[in-house]
Amino acid sequence: MLDMTLHNPSAPPQSVVPVLAYEDVRAAVEWLSHVFGFAERVQIGDHRAQLSIGNGAVIVADASYGRRSPAEEAITHSVMVRVEDVDAHYHATIAAGAQVTSEPANHPYGERQYGVSDPAGHRWTFTQSVAEVQPESWGGITVSPW
Repeated sequence: MLDMTLHNPSAPPQSVVPVLAYEDVRAAVEWLSHVFGFAERVQIGDHRAQLSIGNGAVIVADASYGRRSPAEEAITHSVMVRVEDVDAHYHATIAAGAQVTSEPANHPYGERQYGVSDPAGHRWTFTQSVAEVQPESWGGITVSPW
């Protein structure tokens, strides 16, 4: 069991926090904040930053210690972010010039989602629940309910 009684303001409180590598951390923070709506919480020099959105978090780190931005020819990961209004978020994102990888669409599992790449090549999926759908109705299996 995760002990959540200790509050450390030097670290994001979320249980899972992706760490994404960028060549220019400050430029990445500015872009992610302006285009996607993240808020910077902690700045660590010019080599690392902690950002939040909703009840989630991401760490932006420089390309050191073996980290590097994704290669164009490979998708190594994607980060999913839940937003209140996926269509409004999509329109704001494309107005800011982001590279869209998939248009907003409803999916059988009850989510409306779109995909975008940031300037470093990281893939992002923004999602909004649009229906309450049991996993078994689209081929999933409930192992342990949320």
